[in-house]
Amino acid sequence: MKDRFLLSLLFMLLLALGAWPLAAQTDAVIPDRFTLKIAVMGPGDELYFWWGHIALVVEDNSTGTARFYDYGIFSFANEHFYTNFAFGRLLYSCGVSPAERSYRTYIATNRDITLYTLNISPENEEAVRRFAENSVLPENRDYYYHHFKDNCATRIRDIIDLATNGQFKARFGDAPGRYTLRQHVRRHTWFSPFMDWALNFLMGQDIDVPITIWQEMFLPAEIGLRISDFTYTDDTGVDHPLVSSVEVVNRAQNRPAVLDVPRWQWPYELAVGIVLAGMLVCFARISVKRPLLGRRLLGFTQSALGLFFGIMGSILFFMTFFTNHDYTWHNSNILFINPFLLAIVPLGITLATDKRAVNRWRAEQLMRAIWTGVLLGGLLSMILKISPPFYQQNQVTHALVLPFALVLSYAPGWARRMAAP
Repeated sequence: MKDRFLLSLLFMLLLALGAWPLAAQTDAVIPDRFTLKIAVMGPGDELYFWWGHIALVVEDNSTGTARFYDYGIFSFANEHFYTNFAFGRLLYSCGVSPAERSYRTYIATNRDITLYTLNISPENEEAVRRFAENSVLPENRDYYYHHFKDNCATRIRDIIDLATNGQFKARFGDAPGRYTLRQHVRRHTWFSPFMDWALNFLMGQDIDVPITIWQEMFLPAEIGLRISDFTYTDDTGVDHPLVSSVEVVNRAQNRPAVLDVPRWQWPYELAVGIVLAGMLVCFARISVKRPLLGRRLLGFTQSALGLFFGIMGSILFFMTFFTNHDYTWHNSNILFINPFLLAIVPLGITLATDKRAVNRWRAEQLMRAIWTGVLLGGLLSMILKISPPFYQQNQVTHALVLPFALVLSYAPGWARRMAAP
């Protein structure tokens, strides 16, 4: 009995000694198996790529493989894609692919690629990796995209906050940003005058308020800018730089640069508006000596203006009142650029082609009334923006439209009558 007790005691002692290394290993630091990188891609050719892209790269040091976690995947082939897009229901997905293949794609399309290697603990690397893997599961991968609040960049921004135990948002969540959302958008659109004007026209006053650095990081490049010199504090109170190295994989060639400072665009639009107004004055003078030619020039030109601005006003009306594109809401441009301008199209054709003088006169008077409404609506929107709650950076629309609306309205006739002795 005594021998059996001694044998049992010896067995338990050996078992305890065998388990001790395992317990010691459990308490040890997790091996640094992964390397995490933030991949920031510059603008591309298509409109939806003008603001760049961003992704998380997880490199497995034990296998030499790297996975590219992309939070900005969409497909035109999705069911009802265009209808959903029109109404602001933008269904995007998270996906993962081999990193090298993704790099080759961006290099082939002439886009910048910059990799920022994250300097975080193995525990946090594992937490980020698990989060990324979970986000690409079929039940988690789809989400409703928002241009400013939930996009590829904001998702990576939130991952960086996870990697720093909330210190990233604590630093930038309330820190004032450099520009408004509109100004950031237009830093990327300056090289395309039409799209710059059109996007600016469609965006309402809600994006003209001061924002934080945290909100500025809806842009991929802003994340690269902020993580480059960010430091965080570990559990022992020691500070560490978040980024240990920066690698430029590719530099785009002959691509328009992103402006550091938004430029003033309204002087260019004002020049175009004045030119249009001058042309209309010339057409009116031609009609004195050559009535038919002058009427046709005035009629067809006004029809073209009515068609263009009527279409733009209709798009704005639809986006403002019938879609989830909330950045187009509360837009004072609707006061003077709206669907009513489409009425000018047939009126202008009547002025240009109708042989009956009474019809031409009626068409001209109706068009002058509509253009007077445009002028007064534009002036009203300029007055409203004096009040901070109604402020909107829509100077480019005022500058373009009001000069020729003034010429085509009743205002010149009123001015002549007032000046008459």
